[in-house]
Amino acid sequence: MMDLKDLVLTPLFLLFLVVVLQAWRNSIRQPLYRKQFLPAVRLRLLGAVALGLIYQFYYGGGDTFVFFRDSYHIWDALFDSPFKWLGLITVPANTYDPNLYDYTRRIYHFVDPPTYHVIRVSGFLSAFSFHTYSINALCFGLMGFSGSWALYKAFMTMYPHLPRLMAISALFVPSVVFWGSGLMKDTITFAATGWLFYGFYFGVVLRRQILFNIGLILLSILIIQAIKIYILIAFMPGAIFWIFLQYRARIRNYALRAVLLPFVIVISVPLSLAVVDRLTANNSRYQLDNIAATAKESAEWLEYVASSQGGSVYTLGPMDGTLSGTVRLLPQAIIIAFFRPFLWEVRNPLMLLSALESALVSWLFLQILFSGKLSRLPSLMLQQPFLILCLGFSIVLGFATATGSSNFGTLVRYKIPFMPFLAAYLYIVRYELTSRTKLY
Repeated sequence: MMDLKDLVLTPLFLLFLVVVLQAWRNSIRQPLYRKQFLPAVRLRLLGAVALGLIYQFYYGGGDTFVFFRDSYHIWDALFDSPFKWLGLITVPANTYDPNLYDYTRRIYHFVDPPTYHVIRVSGFLSAFSFHTYSINALCFGLMGFSGSWALYKAFMTMYPHLPRLMAISALFVPSVVFWGSGLMKDTITFAATGWLFYGFYFGVVLRRQILFNIGLILLSILIIQAIKIYILIAFMPGAIFWIFLQYRARIRNYALRAVLLPFVIVISVPLSLAVVDRLTANNSRYQLDNIAATAKESAEWLEYVASSQGGSVYTLGPMDGTLSGTVRLLPQAIIIAFFRPFLWEVRNPLMLLSALESALVSWLFLQILFSGKLSRLPSLMLQQPFLILCLGFSIVLGFATATGSSNFGTLVRYKIPFMPFLAAYLYIVRYELTSRTKLY
């Protein structure tokens, strides 16, 4: 899919980026932020190009090129009429418009609304990149970086005494750098998740620039809801619980705070379910009554594809498509999502990257488990509600992705929204339970 345009235009675009990014870095006042900026953004740009190269020369094709190929028809419409180009970018997927039909009938994924959002973004970028894959991918890489940078600023505001650990968590998780940088759905949803947390923390928790941050929250919700709504389903319960704990913490009387804790839990659970029900009102596949059947259907399809292509398949056991039956798989699903693939399960170079990352997670988890201070963990999490959001988001999304994947190649991509939160949780808890000694 890469051609001569990539070799000619991409270096020119990179020179332009060097100037822009250097100016951006020079505008950053905080020395710690300025130190991390260029290494982090360079890695994301490298990840964007590397993903394309691996899909072209290792896999011989893949989703990223399918999305780019479909976006050609949006780019092509620009030469016919700028209004048709704009119409293709804004038209709802899988709808009939006689003025656009000559183009939409040739876009294979026009019938799939979540996928068409990626195609429309690539089609928009193509107007400025002359439909050059590498430039479009680099722009996606910048998008993914923006989400990581938003997380980094929020993490650092909460834990300025752990600068290196927060930088690793937000900016340098290997799977996020690679899978969250290319021309893929995952890059868009990861970026939106980063900005969702940024808006929530600064706008709702700290109450800074409330209107701006509420706008960020709403925009991020719309983006995630349109592409991967299950990320919102996993994020919202922890966020709602954090809000209630925030108000509870303002009560000075310790006894009253202790008495109110059960009420906070009782109120948070049904409110979270109501919010989830509202978010999924127009998407029957992810409503609570149907979500288990959706997971079963997705897992069976991905298992079939991976098996037919010699992929790295795993199994959770039989899935009956019921909510109760799926919940029983929670322990196995979390083990898979957090700790696998194991090093001895590696079958290809990309799987090795995921296995090394899982090994690090296992090592951090074991350090916490054998710290001898696990009894402090509940009170620590109540004092720092961010940890509840991190763990809750990681468990719910890890469970959802592990039950709906059936192969490690897909799972590693689906995991990336919660990986910075899981890394931050493990690093912070390890620090807090080991006499506040910085460990690297």
